[in-house]
Amino acid sequence: MLLLAFDTATPAVTAALHDGERVLAESTVVDARRHGELLLPAVDRVLTTAGRALADVTGLVVGVGPGPYTGLRVGLVTAASFADVLGVPVHGLCTLDGLAWAAGEAGLDGPFTVATDARRKEVYWARYDGPRARAGEPAVDRPADIADAVRGLPAVGAGAALYPEVFTDRRPDPDHLSAGSLAALAAHRLAAGEPFEPPLPLYLRRPDAQVPAGYKAVLPR
Repeated sequence: MLLLAFDTATPAVTAALHDGERVLAESTVVDARRHGELLLPAVDRVLTTAGRALADVTGLVVGVGPGPYTGLRVGLVTAASFADVLGVPVHGLCTLDGLAWAAGEAGLDGPFTVATDARRKEVYWARYDGPRARAGEPAVDRPADIADAVRGLPAVGAGAALYPEVFTDRRPDPDHLSAGSLAALAAHRLAAGEPFEPPLPLYLRRPDAQVPAGYKAVLPR
């Protein structure tokens, strides 16, 4: 087994190689505006570091979000392209689940919450009963609207760091997702025969760009 994992649903552009037992190489760069520029160099970097070729990959793991439209689709389109060329499966995972797994690796047990920055003064978030046990579906909300639901719970993720008045027990590790944790979660699910998310974007809201309404026609009729 050789899993190539990556995620572009958050400002962290992250890629890793995993052989089913351990992370062979990993690269993470935090930059919210250059997902398209940074992902392929990150993939090349982890392959070179591990001494492997893209043709050696037996499966792809990709974070499906939730995340902003532009960044999220970079990872998903790249995964689909690689899968088509290599003829290997794509395993989708919720980005928040990857962060929850990383929190477990850092010693956190449930219940806790995971929150990432959704912009517009909102967070993408989910509650967990443990590192592999999400309680309900991911959501996007204003922090003040979920204060009662998360009160007193440990919280991880960059979204929690932005709103300390709501996420009052914020833990610093992990702040951003690492593809190594995403790959480790995928390896565990594969070994246990557990299902994956379809490799489709989990947006949770409409994209920022909208077709303007009520514009005037400029061509003669």
